[in-house]
Amino acid sequence: MQSSPDNLPEAIDRIVKRFQRLSDPKQRYEQLILYGKKLEAFPDKLKTPENKVQGCVSQVFVVAKLDENERVVFSGDSDALISKGFLGLLSICMSGLTQKEIEHLSPDFIKDTGLVASLTPSRANGFYNVFKKMQQQAIEIELPSVR
Repeated sequence: MQSSPDNLPEAIDRIVKRFQRLSDPKQRYEQLILYGKKLEAFPDKLKTPENKVQGCVSQVFVVAKLDENERVVFSGDSDALISKGFLGLLSICMSGLTQKEIEHLSPDFIKDTGLVASLTPSRANGFYNVFKKMQQQAIEIELPSVR
């Protein structure tokens, strides 16, 4: 089951609609940066090679863990505003989903935001690398109920 515009998780649907209301690429970038500013402080001790997103020009780190309801929650940090924005946006989109929902989620929803049109190829690639790292980390968490 791949996600499609018809069955996107609610948080993603809200964000896509928010970006679609912004016609100016500059406003979209400003909105993206705001998502990065919403990230909570990320401890330096978690800035490890295992948590680093490969293939990004900037330093991007992300950690996935489970909450008490076995829903995935993400945290992370980046030294670049746009990458940190991607991380913040994806954290909002993907936190609260189950591992299975994240496993089947497609990153194609980013096209619906209109951001891709104003991204350089390396930034678009960075977005996909952050998404894939978050997806991989979510899938690899061992569920307590399975232990």
